[in-house]
Amino acid sequence: MPDSTTVGTAFVPVREPAAAADWYAAALGLGIREVTAWSAQLHDGDDRTVLTLMGPASGIRAEPGLPFATCSYLVDDLDAARRRLQAAGAAPSAVDGSPEACLFVTARDPDGNVLLVVDR
Repeated sequence: MPDSTTVGTAFVPVREPAAAADWYAAALGLGIREVTAWSAQLHDGDDRTVLTLMGPASGIRAEPGLPFATCSYLVDDLDAARRRLQAAGAAPSAVDGSPEACLFVTARDPDGNVLLVVDR
């Protein structure tokens, strides 16, 4: 049997890591672990980084404005998360999906990256 694998972090290209970190903290409730000139690392309360915001100084070749979500953001209360995203200017979609499988909203961060916020 192979060793188990865990996803360590998702990467999202942004224009300004510090500003993006502040936005993600407010809009999604993530904690800020570290911010540098090239990236910002955020966490969800665990000891590990769950999101790395990569700025231009990092050398990442991806431009901000990804038309797809690099990961999903799991929340306890989808309606409350939608309200936070609305307050943060992310223009979230209506709640969509299937109550039996998964409910979700999509939105865009200030850099135009698509976000997928799910209830499970």
